[in-house]
Amino acid sequence: MNTVLFGIYPYIALSVLTLGSIARYERDPFTWKTSSSQLLRRKQLVIGSILFHVGVLVIFAGHVVGLLTPIWVFDALGVSHEAKQILAVVAGGIAGVMALVGGGMLFQRRWTDPRIRQTSSVWDITILVMLLGQLVLGVGTIFVSVQHIEGGEMVKFMAWAQGIFTFDPDAASYVADAPLIFKLHLVLGLTILLVTPFTRLVHVISGVFVPLRYLFLRPGYQIVRSRRTEPLPAARKAPGTNPAE
Repeated sequence: MNTVLFGIYPYIALSVLTLGSIARYERDPFTWKTSSSQLLRRKQLVIGSILFHVGVLVIFAGHVVGLLTPIWVFDALGVSHEAKQILAVVAGGIAGVMALVGGGMLFQRRWTDPRIRQTSSVWDITILVMLLGQLVLGVGTIFVSVQHIEGGEMVKFMAWAQGIFTFDPDAASYVADAPLIFKLHLVLGLTILLVTPFTRLVHVISGVFVPLRYLFLRPGYQIVRSRRTEPLPAARKAPGTNPAE
């Protein structure tokens, strides 16, 4: 089961995320949106949205840098595992609480407001519940991490994440003895990636790749015609359409 969940399931989730997102963008591009409910009720949205999005962005950036940066890079920079663990606990804890509070406000708004509830799909509510559950598990891992402040547990997850992307056949074994709460956190995170193409979370992809397109890709050109100096020919009208006739 450990091999299935942490050695096979990650590739299933990443494959569905990639191929499903491409298929949705090609087949239903007009559904690729956030479906914002701001027009229905702006009160409470601003504070909750800011707390949730800022917290999630900090957590996401921390996970990407912390898990996918090779260990030798931190060693070359003189960053010890203990220092990295302390930074992850402090910054991740603050961002996690922010996101959890903001997400709770957004969920309460979506669940209790009749107008917003009427316009919400099953996936809108389900994915928000999944994200809140993931945040709860993430904050819960902090209490375990402080018991391993030397950073040993963190190294396991770094080796696992990097092993997945380098197709290491032994990647699942790196987290075999990890605490249960970490394993639940990983499985739920992979499941969120799995269902992303079928939810409003696809707008996150746009937030990541669209700015990169403008920064690194050659921009296209807009063709603008010069202003006409001669008068336009009079439009021909069908017989009987002019009331004066």
